[in-house]
Amino acid sequence: MIDYVALMAASLSFVGTHFLMSHPLRAPLVQRLGANGFMLAYSAVSLVTFGWMIVEFGRAPKADGFWGVGDGIWAAASVLSLIAAVLLSGSFVRNPSLPGVPAAFAAQPPFGVFKVTRHPMMWGIALWGFAHILVAPRADNFIFMGSLVFLALAGSKAQEMKKRAQLGGQWAAWIRRTHFIVRPAALLTVGFGPWVAGLLLWVVATWAHPVWGVVGAGLFRWFGG
Repeated sequence: MIDYVALMAASLSFVGTHFLMSHPLRAPLVQRLGANGFMLAYSAVSLVTFGWMIVEFGRAPKADGFWGVGDGIWAAASVLSLIAAVLLSGSFVRNPSLPGVPAAFAAQPPFGVFKVTRHPMMWGIALWGFAHILVAPRADNFIFMGSLVFLALAGSKAQEMKKRAQLGGQWAAWIRRTHFIVRPAALLTVGFGPWVAGLLLWVVATWAHPVWGVVGAGLFRWFGG
């Protein structure tokens, strides 16, 4: 694992600074820097540490995969990526988990992608990460994508504790009306908008994969001409 020490360090810095700045350090940093200054510092640290992750991921050895990857796994990963795109696309509308969103949104009945999970953005990232682990089962990818999956899911739970402290009964009621784990059957009830936006995002993202040296992602694996 010595070949992956730098990638592990970069991944730990990205995940660790996210947790520290989102929770124990958030209040003192906001007090010291102001809300806008904090967001600027938070964004800068996130970009720098994520950029370091990408650089080290590119440098890390690309060993053989731990399992064979055929069309069945590619199909499963493509479906997961599409679901991730739908959840992510719908997560920006009236999301009570986002900073600055009115607390009253937590009192609304679940709608759209929130019928699937109360954390559609985080689950979108996690499912995207799982899909990429499936098709690239290498040590470097386990570290890189695994860090993003962990941050998304563990971050969701940490976010819930923070929101419960901030919103009290409103957030508790939101939790009672929604689900943490994704409910696949509820994807059929999210409405037209998230599916259209998610499908468009998925098609564009899979079409652009050759930029990163990956040919034949999503539908383009079978219908790429």
